Amino acid sequence: MKNILITGAAGFIGANFAELMVKKYEGKYNIVVYDKLTYAGNIHNLDNIKDKITFVQGDICDFEFVKETLKKYEIDAIVHFAAESHVDNSIKDPFIFTHTNVIGTHTMLEAAKQVWGEGSPNKFVHVSTDEVYGTLGETGYFTETSPIKPNSPYSASKAGSDLVALAYSETFKMNVSVTNCSNNYGPYQHHEKLIPHMISKALKNEKLPVYGQGMNIRDWLYVEDHCEAIDIILHKGEKGERYNIGGHNEKRNIEIVKLILERLEKSEDLIEYVTDRKGHDYRYAIDPTKLKEKFGWEPKTMFKDGIVKTIDWYIAHPEYLEK
Repeated sequence: MKNILITGAAGFIGANFAELMVKKYEGKYNIVVYDKLTYAGNIHNLDNIKDKITFVQGDICDFEFVKETLKKYEIDAIVHFAAESHVDNSIKDPFIFTHTNVIGTHTMLEAAKQVWGEGSPNKFVHVSTDEVYGTLGETGYFTETSPIKPNSPYSASKAGSDLVALAYSETFKMNVSVTNCSNNYGPYQHHEKLIPHMISKALKNEKLPVYGQGMNIRDWLYVEDHCEAIDIILHKGEKGERYNIGGHNEKRNIEIVKLILERLEKSEDLIEYVTDRKGHDYRYAIDPTKLKEKFGWEPKTMFKDGIVKTIDWYIAHPEYLEK
């Protein structure tokens, strides 16, 4: 493995992963980042490593351009982050999610198959979400064998992309691994997501809109811990395997909002409860036992520390809180 293509690397998790790879393996790998630069992509996310990567602006749905890129840079590993990811947007405009997430992933896989050949040992890591499993009650965890039961257009499109990826591993013997992670937080996240959105509102003394009563539960994973896990799977993940990446940091949405207000020394009077999201999943919780037992991975960042680092980072980078 020498030349690694990272799709969606101008986005939140992709940029953090590209930065990790450059800093951890400087001189060992050539890192090519591939991004369409939609509204969620920010080229400045790569400023810290811009002189140590090759940037290609392109669409993952553009089959011929993807093939040309794989050939030009002699790519022998792909880490595929590029996706539409905001649930609210998927409810407003679901078609773009199917197009980008399913067709885009299929395009990447087929281009890789044609360039590399069937049965190639070259690695393809497809990065996905725990939302493909649907929703949980108060108890239990998602495992790699949990049924696929998505409830939103976003999660359905990611579930579709997972299945295409695994099918290419089975049918064409491609070296594909699929990862399903819990909610990430940390630097470079787009302001539309819960934590930066609430930070932005609080800093402006605006009302913080909370769906329902804020009782929905999410498992939170600091983005650097997630990237470390993907790095392990890139190097050691087995063909055709799915790996759950979770933080064991379950919090209700209202808890997150109140932690942000407390850190910023703002009143809870800013909280405003609004009509719940359509099809709002109650709880996500990941069991990462497989990843721990096979590779020894565990999240390093406790939520109480990660949330402080995250809030302080956005205070220091207010441009990330603006549209």
